[in-house]
Amino acid sequence: MTADARFTGLFWAVWRRNLLVYRRIWAINFLPPMLEPLFYLIAFGLGFSGLITEVVWNGRAMAYTDFFAPSMLAATVMWQAFLETSYSSFVRMFYQKTYDALLATPLTVEEIIVAEIVWGATRAVIAATLMLGVIAALGYAPSWQALVVLPIAFLGGLAFGAMGMATTSVTSSIDMFNLPIFLVITPMFLFSGTFFPLGGLPAWAASMATVLPLYHLAELTRSACLGLLSPASLGHALFLAVFAAIFLVLSLAGMRRRLVR
Repeated sequence: MTADARFTGLFWAVWRRNLLVYRRIWAINFLPPMLEPLFYLIAFGLGFSGLITEVVWNGRAMAYTDFFAPSMLAATVMWQAFLETSYSSFVRMFYQKTYDALLATPLTVEEIIVAEIVWGATRAVIAATLMLGVIAALGYAPSWQALVVLPIAFLGGLAFGAMGMATTSVTSSIDMFNLPIFLVITPMFLFSGTFFPLGGLPAWAASMATVLPLYHLAELTRSACLGLLSPASLGHALFLAVFAAIFLVLSLAGMRRRLVR
């Protein structure tokens, strides 16, 4: 293996390889994004709507399900992208030896890792598209701005995909992924303004939540679904872009150390 840091369009060959594998099991992969919003809406949305008449988000009063449903798009993007570049990428690297085979070709580490992250973002967009169709059919995405959820999902997928790949670069065994899932991803899922507005948290906890990427992603998906995108939304998008860039650098550095000998 060489220390070549070249980056070209060859990374699309790796992306296409992942797509071909995905297409073989597409039916299994399509079901969860379509059923997940229904389960969450029944369990939390419809259940809590009888107890919570309305919530206040960014100064606007709305039904709980209107607040809750779009945030599930953001959560799905996070889970899809992170799991793809953590568990799935680790399996390809450690057990299937796919990375070793790819590095025996003209591909470089940079091309492989960027392709993996972009594929994770693609998986996030596919899942978000399916979920958006369900949410829109139920009336929780009434605005045409809901279509902007798709590029938002790609940006969020890049952020969480890069985060997952950076985790993979320092993980020694597949069982170790339980730690970031339990200590980082699950708390982020619960306390990033997905199930309730941050105004319901103590001030110190709300301040901490605003530095979590899922908070910014949920703000964007909710604003898009409700037709409330504004210049302020650019700040959330910028946060995700910077987060993605930082973890991309960490991913490339970490995977180069791990793969290049």
